[in-house]
Amino acid sequence: MQKRSAKLFKITSGRVLAGFVLLSAIVAVLSEPVIETYFQKQAGLRGQATLKLTVEGLKGALQRYEPLPSLIAERPSLVALLKSPTDPELLKRVNEDLRLSAYRLKASDVYVMDVSGMTLAASSYQKELSFVGRSFAYRPYFTQALEGGTGRFFALGTTSGERGYFFAAPIEDNERVVGVVAVKFTVDGFEQAWRNADHQIIVSDLRGVVFMASRPDWHFRTLRPLTRTEIAEIQANRQYPADGLLPLVNTVKPLTEDLNLIKIEDEPSGYRYISSSEYISDAGWNVRILVSATRARTQAFAAVLILVLGIMLIGLAVAFYIQRRAQLLERLLTQQAAQEQLEVRVEERTADLNRTNAQLLEEVAERKAAETRLRKTQTELVQAGKLAALGQMSAALSHEFNQPLAAVKSYAENALKLLERNRTPETRENIGRISEMTDRMASISKHLRNFARRPMEKVRPVPLVQIVNDAIGLLQPRLRGSGAKLNFTQPDEEVWVMGGHIRLQQVVVNLLTNALDAMKDRQPVQIDIALQTDADTCVLSVRDYGAGVSEKEMGQVFDPFFTTKQPGEGMGLGLSISYNIVKDFGGTLRVSNHDEGGAVFSIDLLLAGETANENQEIRAQETAAE
Repeated sequence: MQKRSAKLFKITSGRVLAGFVLLSAIVAVLSEPVIETYFQKQAGLRGQATLKLTVEGLKGALQRYEPLPSLIAERPSLVALLKSPTDPELLKRVNEDLRLSAYRLKASDVYVMDVSGMTLAASSYQKELSFVGRSFAYRPYFTQALEGGTGRFFALGTTSGERGYFFAAPIEDNERVVGVVAVKFTVDGFEQAWRNADHQIIVSDLRGVVFMASRPDWHFRTLRPLTRTEIAEIQANRQYPADGLLPLVNTVKPLTEDLNLIKIEDEPSGYRYISSSEYISDAGWNVRILVSATRARTQAFAAVLILVLGIMLIGLAVAFYIQRRAQLLERLLTQQAAQEQLEVRVEERTADLNRTNAQLLEEVAERKAAETRLRKTQTELVQAGKLAALGQMSAALSHEFNQPLAAVKSYAENALKLLERNRTPETRENIGRISEMTDRMASISKHLRNFARRPMEKVRPVPLVQIVNDAIGLLQPRLRGSGAKLNFTQPDEEVWVMGGHIRLQQVVVNLLTNALDAMKDRQPVQIDIALQTDADTCVLSVRDYGAGVSEKEMGQVFDPFFTTKQPGEGMGLGLSISYNIVKDFGGTLRVSNHDEGGAVFSIDLLLAGETANENQEIRAQETAAE
């Protein structure tokens, strides 16, 4: 029963999802035109606001230039020129005045014509294409001004080839019109500003001829077919180029009372504009703005897509809910079996883990035992190395002990005889010498006892100078026996480093012993010991005057059981043990060859941070504990 319910829920969720897909498709088809029309209207309203600013700019330019011809016509020099057109001085002065006026007024041209339309003076008198000597009687603005009114006209200049708007006013002498003054301003500046916008501007006359546009290829295109009369009038006035009046085919579809949808045939297929227009009555201009409808279509598509996605999300949510219900029923059917299977797997996994843990415990115990054996072996090797060194020094030590003992016996016998003869001062002297010999043997015994003792593992501040002196004292019999000269300049104060007293003493003994072995067949025998300290470290160097270390031996000198001595003279463990001891102290043991011959072994140790008094107290406690 539960399986049937789950199947029913699955089928229902699929149908619901299909229904929502169909619903979203219907909504998209029905709502897309409405939404697109809404965005088109919004774009048209924004375009109307821009159109008002454009129209106000054009009206401002017309209002600024319209009174200028009347003001210029009041100049007496113009009447005088028209009365005496051949006066060269007067003509020169009027031409310059007109040039300055055009410059100050930012006009394209200012020129004076007589009643026949012939130009007598012009602001362009210095230019190659000057208006001087040209007749403009065919222009309507000349006729209008000659009749006593204000002339207005937009046309393509026949002389300059520049489009412009002309204003003209009559020049009167005692209420008699004797000439006409005209002012022309170009419209290129307006078009340049329009080209930077994301819309198009078209200015056309009453015939539908486009004479201003943000796109140059639309200049002199006609928005409707021209009649023969209109064409003849344009040719008579020479207003536009006759061969450039090509139709700009367009289709207009009303959108609202003030907005239209325009499709221009020259544009790509389907490209449309949202158009609104405004009429400038004074100039007879119809200004139209064209806003691309592509953005409105994109916005409509995005809005429809969001609407469809919203419907689809709701459908997915409903389908997901139904699907979850079906999955819940399926889970209820399989939960008990899965739980039983899980319990079996848990028991098997637990047994595996217990076996793995037991194996891990055995491996840990074995590794700990191996580590303990390794440490014990290392300690035994260190002790064996020291005992080997003691064996090498046994002959010299036997001599050191036998000689004082023989002297003690001799001084004791002499003291008895001197006592019998009551020679007390001499007896005291012999007893004092006996005491000195005893101290000497005690010192040697102390060095041997400390050197042979198993070291403590803890790293602590130790006095390096004292350790060096103890090592020298321990090897003093061999040094004297070989006739070695030892150079060691001790510092004024003790140097405390981090290490272990006995182990560091063993390292120094090994280095001194190796130095003596390196000079066994050389004379004189000389060893240099030097101490150098900086902010954090101390370097103890031991130099011999032997043959040095070869390049091949340089990389193996600290390896265990590597030796250059003859069989029976050493096992090759001294330098290896010394290297590991110094490494345990946080330092390094290195070897190099001196420039003047011989090998130099250097020990880098960390300086201790405590003061000398504290280090001495610690050393006293350690000695007592040992």
